[in-house]
Amino acid sequence: MSLLTAIRVETAPDPTPGPLLTPVAPAPGLPDDVVTVPVPAQPGSSVTGGFLPDWSIGEWFGYSGVIVLALLLTVVATTTLWWMLHAWRSAADLRATQFSATPHPARHRFTLLVPGRHEEEVMGQTLDRLAQQDHPDFEIIAIVGHDDPGTELVVRQAAARHPDLITVVVDDSVPKNKPKALNKALQIATGDVVGVFDAEDEVHPGLLTVVDSKFQETGADVVQGGVQLMNFETSWWSLRNVLEYYFWFRSRLHFHARSKFIPLGGNTVFVTRKRLTWSRGWDDQCLAEDCELGVRLSSDGAKVVVAYNPEYVTREETPPTLKSLYKQRTRWNQGFLQVLGKGEWKALPTLRQRMYARYLLNMPFLQAATGLLIPVSVAFILLVKVPTPVALITFLPLIPTVITLVVEAAGLTEFGRVYDKKVSIRDYVRLVLGLVPYQVFLAAAAVRSVVRQLRGDGSWEKTEHTGAHRDATTPAAPSRELVDAATEGAR
Repeated sequence: MSLLTAIRVETAPDPTPGPLLTPVAPAPGLPDDVVTVPVPAQPGSSVTGGFLPDWSIGEWFGYSGVIVLALLLTVVATTTLWWMLHAWRSAADLRATQFSATPHPARHRFTLLVPGRHEEEVMGQTLDRLAQQDHPDFEIIAIVGHDDPGTELVVRQAAARHPDLITVVVDDSVPKNKPKALNKALQIATGDVVGVFDAEDEVHPGLLTVVDSKFQETGADVVQGGVQLMNFETSWWSLRNVLEYYFWFRSRLHFHARSKFIPLGGNTVFVTRKRLTWSRGWDDQCLAEDCELGVRLSSDGAKVVVAYNPEYVTREETPPTLKSLYKQRTRWNQGFLQVLGKGEWKALPTLRQRMYARYLLNMPFLQAATGLLIPVSVAFILLVKVPTPVALITFLPLIPTVITLVVEAAGLTEFGRVYDKKVSIRDYVRLVLGLVPYQVFLAAAAVRSVVRQLRGDGSWEKTEHTGAHRDATTPAAPSRELVDAATEGAR
């Protein structure tokens, strides 16, 4: 057999079945026995340098934006969830958040400041309830505007009913706001502890006694009591607003106090006269005077104690309309931005506190940014084919969000139990269905607060009250005829 014949025999076709993938011709320059097999390309899976996706510049910006937004939302949702659950970490922690079961004998004198503007429907009842405090040593100062005869009439009637307890102060400042009214009354306050209440508050008659005891037990400069919105059944958004207050005062404020950086609540807050003299009262240029005072006191090392018992909480109502809630939330957010800009928090002693303060005060910016990016990202995901890893990352915020929803449902159950409110299946459905709309609403309010701050608009948008949280046993307000007559006479 010749050499040529032997070569032909060795290279004869193999009669066995061929491979499933059809070989292709070898590339030029490769040996004849090297075979290349095509691999189907996966969207977004080709690489450059063996590691990075082979994306265009537009894809890099788009996908990176979606990933950053998803991670940001995850961080915000996770921290919010952690704060919500702080008080329930253990039975001991839960007990530590409460007032004492056996209060000490009274030692302090209290001055209670109650500012009101166009509050003739609710302020008279509030003053009557405050006058029923069982504490032996307190005074009430009601502050009304010089241009508000309706509220002034109601307040002076209450002062006539309790002449030894209630003093009326007329605020003639222009333009008017809450901190100006508080500072006006502070000039004549005689108590060594000053408390603040809103015009519509329902206050437990034993509150001052347990607050006095808490000051004695802890040596605190500030005691923050609980506040709870009550009318959860009014609307879908009032349900969520009620739960916000529940978790804020029941748990979150305790975490902030333990972190030694706390934005105080707007009422049921008690500050020693010594500390208020040091701080020169409240900042009358800030839309969140309570937060601003808390930040300044925290930066100076003041000791703040938060105490919460369901029976001692101050009861309030949600804003009567969604528009009113929108303005209220805008004012709070803008106040946080003002406090951030003042920079008092930079005096906090530790880097951890300063970073925590920056994060908390920047929350309106974070909400505004996510509010603007959420619709853009949703449209991007729906209209653009996203690589699988990116799509999986976008689902990360759902994990803490779903857990938060479960916690909120448990909180609604507990709220109904401790406040003797009937919670129906319909309320749980509203809770679930209102999750996304309410977050979009909060983001919209945050965007508006940023716009107002950038425009330099610091005007005060008041929240109106109707007494929706009060039951049938509460004394009726003065007749509309009396109020209208007083208003007409003042004209």
